[in-house]
Amino acid sequence: MATTAPVHPVDEVPPVRQLAAFGLQHVLAMYAGAVAVPLIVGGAMKLSPADLAYLITADLLVCGIATLIQCVGFWRFGVRLPIMQGCTFAAVSPMVLIGTTGGGLPAIYGSVIVAGLAIVLLAPVFGRLLRFFPPLVTGTVILIIGVSLLPVAGNWAAGGVGSKDFGEPKNLALAGFVLAVVLGVQRFAPAFLSRIAVLIGIAVGLAVAVPFGFTDFSGVGDADWVGISTPFHFGAPTFEASAIISMLVVALVTMTETTGDLIAVGEMTGREVEPRSLADGLRADGLSTVLGGVFNTFPYTAFAQNVGLVGMTRVRSRWVVATAGGILVLLGLLPKLGAVVAAIPAPVLGGAGLVMFGTVAASGLRTLAQVDFKDNHNLTVVAVSVAVGMLPVGVPTVYEKFPDWFQTVMNSGISAGCLTAIVLNLLFNHLPSKASSAAETDGLPSGGGERGVEKPQEEVV
Repeated sequence: MATTAPVHPVDEVPPVRQLAAFGLQHVLAMYAGAVAVPLIVGGAMKLSPADLAYLITADLLVCGIATLIQCVGFWRFGVRLPIMQGCTFAAVSPMVLIGTTGGGLPAIYGSVIVAGLAIVLLAPVFGRLLRFFPPLVTGTVILIIGVSLLPVAGNWAAGGVGSKDFGEPKNLALAGFVLAVVLGVQRFAPAFLSRIAVLIGIAVGLAVAVPFGFTDFSGVGDADWVGISTPFHFGAPTFEASAIISMLVVALVTMTETTGDLIAVGEMTGREVEPRSLADGLRADGLSTVLGGVFNTFPYTAFAQNVGLVGMTRVRSRWVVATAGGILVLLGLLPKLGAVVAAIPAPVLGGAGLVMFGTVAASGLRTLAQVDFKDNHNLTVVAVSVAVGMLPVGVPTVYEKFPDWFQTVMNSGISAGCLTAIVLNLLFNHLPSKASSAAETDGLPSGGGERGVEKPQEEVV
């Protein structure tokens, strides 16, 4: 009898009921972060409320399309892992600068289109760099991703940055209640319910928030029922050299961040990311960024917020996240639905975010557990990389006196920590030291390398 090959958990298609619940959970986990970039950029450019609403619906639509490209994939586009896509925060400062110094939105979109094309072209090059991401580097990067996201959850729990009641005990109490619900469901509920613990926590938190006046549904009545984003709504793109250069730097930063996210999800799902699949994932990022420039939105990257949800729920199917992408497309086409989701109070998201983002950091520690820390410099690599990565998170203004391109790279804790980990790993574990050279000359074996690091090509041959 012919036997069918077992389906990898990443490729499994859950029942429709579970797809909808799991997908909605991913949308709620990333919604606040997804709409933050258009709100910040549009607010800095003093756009009208109608234009801001247009930016948000366009962003949600392209978020959904980008997620579908990444999860479902076609030809050499898409890593085919459970990866949510969203606007990168690394591009916020350069875009605000471009938009407010005379170039406006057309100059932003011109630079975004060029950056997207550059990512598509550079994707194979980055794919070949995967050998520089051994467990020592990947574990450190995943740890930095998780820890750098925790302040986001903390700001949500306190009421959201800029809110009048920021830090009020009632906000933190609501966030703590949601966190308790999530943990309780995950620990005591049946298997299916435990996998949607975040969704249940947000739903229960919202039910409690309504009678206590945490929610404001006034925006729902003002929102349109149908909204369709048309290409170049704000005018034909313009291509200015300074804007393009700054956005190309952002492209390198987002490719570095996406590489870390893809590797993290690959480890969580048991489908290791290889050079070809990494290039396919980055190529999808580039295509999504080009679409962003055409459809009036911004550069796209893998969303770290949802990496923790994959690890926490242990739901590894890419079709779940593809369903989330479909929901985002609906939200982009139906602004009134998007306004309902936007009414969820920040403290509710903060309570869920604490456990999700903490899960990412814990996954990094699990990866580092595979690394040998005896009689070598690996502890130094982790220590310095985490310190450099956390510096802009703990002191956001630390690099404000530096050039813009430097701030773009180093103000992202993820890219700063990732670059530091790669360089230090090469320095301590790949470059020969004087002691090891002398030992080899005397015919003695040399030590001190990291067992988790890929061997140099000469040793393999």
